[in-house]
Amino acid sequence: MNQTSPLQDAYSQSKYQLANHGKRNIEVLKKAFQEMEGHLESDIYGKGQIIEDFQDKMALLLGKEKAIFLPSGTMAQQIALRIWCDEKGIRKVAYHPLSHLEIHEQDGLKELHNIETVLLGDKNRVIELDEVLEMEEGVACVLLELPQREIGGQLPSFETLTLISKHCRDNGIRLHLDGARLLEVLPYYQKSAAEVCSLFDSVYLSLYKGIGGIAGAILAGDQDFITQATTWKRRYGGDLISLYPYIISANYYFELRSHKMQQYYEDAKELAGLFNSCHGISTIPLIPVSNMFHVHIHQAKEQMELILTKVQQLTGIGITGYLKKIDETTCAFEVNIGDLYTDVPKEFIRNAFRQLDEIMKDN
Repeated sequence: MNQTSPLQDAYSQSKYQLANHGKRNIEVLKKAFQEMEGHLESDIYGKGQIIEDFQDKMALLLGKEKAIFLPSGTMAQQIALRIWCDEKGIRKVAYHPLSHLEIHEQDGLKELHNIETVLLGDKNRVIELDEVLEMEEGVACVLLELPQREIGGQLPSFETLTLISKHCRDNGIRLHLDGARLLEVLPYYQKSAAEVCSLFDSVYLSLYKGIGGIAGAILAGDQDFITQATTWKRRYGGDLISLYPYIISANYYFELRSHKMQQYYEDAKELAGLFNSCHGISTIPLIPVSNMFHVHIHQAKEQMELILTKVQQLTGIGITGYLKKIDETTCAFEVNIGDLYTDVPKEFIRNAFRQLDEIMKDN
């Protein structure tokens, strides 16, 4: 049995928690199905009203001709990049050094498809136009992640995106969007999903991150692209006999939360301000550009675990259940704002941060 840490225990036992939508337990699935009629037929190997209606709905949202549901984002993005490499007859793609494909997928793109990767830009900031203009020749596709999760959800300007898109189209380079958290950046850009996606040839959208479904992903593009993606879905083993538990939950939570992204964004800016008001604590970005940010604390991880455990036990406010060591004197954690934040009384939040600030000053 895995033992939890005192910090994890204090967080899970807190009365209120600041981040996310709540526990990922069976209740998430039960809520999605509570109003569904039992005689509704399931999808079968990618066919049927449940899956086809949802795919059409997502294609319309993203402004693309067609969309396909896939069990995971890893599958979706590897398929997209393979399709664009086959189209160009070039086995080379470019993306950020901290792209999910580079650091979380066990070199799947390289091992399964023999695709070479070009790392663009500095790992601590987003890809800029000059880096795309100056990248080496022979790249079939550029991947951009919006927001860039591993650096706190940072974003390029919409002007930069537009110029990168134009350069890629002028030079026959495909542009793919890792839009796992696409909906969460729309309030900052003040654009619709379709307006952002119009800059890209293909788009991936997660159905469990900001939306809060069980699992799954949407891959969208033109008709020919999705026809090829459908073949690759079968090759990858993604054509499960039925996917309706994922689709019904994704649709339920999309309807429940997609219109709340502006609120999550405003709440993130408010909470980041509270963190930045505390001694020895800062956020990246300083002012969030989506519903997520990273909290960096100028204190050793072991000492900070004791401090946060104490604050959470004293106040009943769950700040975090984990810390990541950056170096001997710095640690960090990630915050994603969802439904829970609005349920916490503001005076309780302010009290927790007052106590956190006072303890930090004494340490």
